[in-house]
Amino acid sequence: MSWINWLEARIGFLGVPRLMQLIAVLNGLVYLLNFFQPTYVLALLLIPQRILHGEVWRLVSYIFVPEVLLRGGNPALQPLFLFVYLWFLVWMGDALEQAWGAFKVTLYYFLGMVGVTMAAFLFGRTVVSAFLLNSSLFFAFATLYPDIQIYVFFVLPLKIKWLAFISLALLLLELLWGSLSTKAAILVSFLNYFVFFGPPAYAKLQNRAAMDIRKRKFESKASPEETLHRCVVCKRTERDSGELEFRVSRNGEEYCLDHLPK
Repeated sequence: MSWINWLEARIGFLGVPRLMQLIAVLNGLVYLLNFFQPTYVLALLLIPQRILHGEVWRLVSYIFVPEVLLRGGNPALQPLFLFVYLWFLVWMGDALEQAWGAFKVTLYYFLGMVGVTMAAFLFGRTVVSAFLLNSSLFFAFATLYPDIQIYVFFVLPLKIKWLAFISLALLLLELLWGSLSTKAAILVSFLNYFVFFGPPAYAKLQNRAAMDIRKRKFESKASPEETLHRCVVCKRTERDSGELEFRVSRNGEEYCLDHLPK
């Protein structure tokens, strides 16, 4: 994430501390406002046609609309679901801020908003909520803290990584069976996750492939008739001294510790 670190060094002051806490508070206020003026929520949603008619605040305001208002369900249970949803959002945000700092969390969420907006405009989604955006936040949290345990429905203990696998499976079903616009929208909405975690994952795969190549190259040199270790500089083997130690360098060659390249 070198370019992200470069950005942070120059505009790190734009990071919003406790961003998820702020968003959670505004979600709660919108939920309360819905009791007095239900139609007000419709003025906050990300609706591309309305944005093109000048209602540009929708580019931001949709993240303040709680998902429980859009999915319906039993009104009596909505406050409970809202509390769990907002508590989990704040918990994830605080954990990510501890790992990344305020700027990187702000940038991650902003890139997610860019992805959601692109999905809305490019792939014909008439009304867009913050569901995919907050899902990308959850996957970031699960990637950094896979072994944290939570209690689903306050009863079932489950590690975050397994909950992430379940969520990923549901998204994959959407990718397999959803329309082309749905598939594209999901991929674009996770732009932030790919930006933050794609390069490190690719570098890790490259390093693992290089290690496998060196290992195979090393193993191909060994045979029952030959010594197991031989320094390419001094030609000593483990038969010369039982105290000799050998290492495989980055170039794939084996050296004793006395001649190991620095």
